[in-house]
Amino acid sequence: MQRYASVIKVKEGMEEEYKRLHKAVWPEILELIKSCHIKNYSIYFRDGFLFNYYEYHGTDHDADIKRMRDTPCNKEWNALCAACQQTLETIDEGEWEAPMEEVFHMD
Repeated sequence: MQRYASVIKVKEGMEEEYKRLHKAVWPEILELIKSCHIKNYSIYFRDGFLFNYYEYHGTDHDADIKRMRDTPCNKEWNALCAACQQTLETIDEGEWEAPMEEVFHMD
């Protein structure tokens, strides 16, 4: 199992819309996440920032994430969410959310 976390900003004025979307995540999105070997997926909000965390239980993270991104329903869902989001200034080229470095973990 691998742990992943990232951060992104919420566009000012879009906080409630983002929360509204995630109170009713489409069932096909939830199934897609599970089928890509992702468990314990959480999103937190504070002071204009979204922090997400998940645990990956598969064997090819890059392939599963690509499959997820290429799925039509996910493209539609991400377009709705992206309208609420703003990238950090410090991201690398090709990134949307900024990956975070794990500096401590305790089971």
